[in-house]
Amino acid sequence: MRRLMLLRHAKSNWPEGMADRDRPLASRGREAAPVMGRYLAEELLLPELVLVSPARRTAETWELVAPMLPDRPPSRIEPRIYEAPSQRLLQVAQEVEPAVRTLLLIGHNPGLEELAAALTSHGDRYAAARMSQKYPTCGLAVLDFEIEDWRDLGPRSGRLDRFVTPASLGEGPDA
Repeated sequence: MRRLMLLRHAKSNWPEGMADRDRPLASRGREAAPVMGRYLAEELLLPELVLVSPARRTAETWELVAPMLPDRPPSRIEPRIYEAPSQRLLQVAQEVEPAVRTLLLIGHNPGLEELAAALTSHGDRYAAARMSQKYPTCGLAVLDFEIEDWRDLGPRSGRLDRFVTPASLGEGPDA
């Protein structure tokens, strides 16, 4: 079995004149990211590898999530995640080394939302309904796959275990 977790970056600011890649987290984002980190730890959703977009807001999200985990897993910046369509995100996941069974991608919409929808064949119907309505910042989709190798990851091959947001955890509004 493989588990893929897709975390959209936390809420960011967009100061005038700043490039998209350099956008920092907003105060609401700095509050939400540790909430999701605590949730991952409490639910034992512990990644063995974390791939992070090179955007500042994704790196800051990871830096606030990571300390909440019992052990910091290996992470690396993956340039192909930035502004990636779902097909490119799928390719990134398919190239992950076979020893990794639980993968966390931290990236952006619309790619993450589209990938989660494309990979889901069944699972928690209420989570699927929430996810199809909105995939807000700091939204987390957890998908399970009955496969032995990431190369076998494909459309409609996964089960949506859950979709959570800071608001669904009672920790503030979704954005």
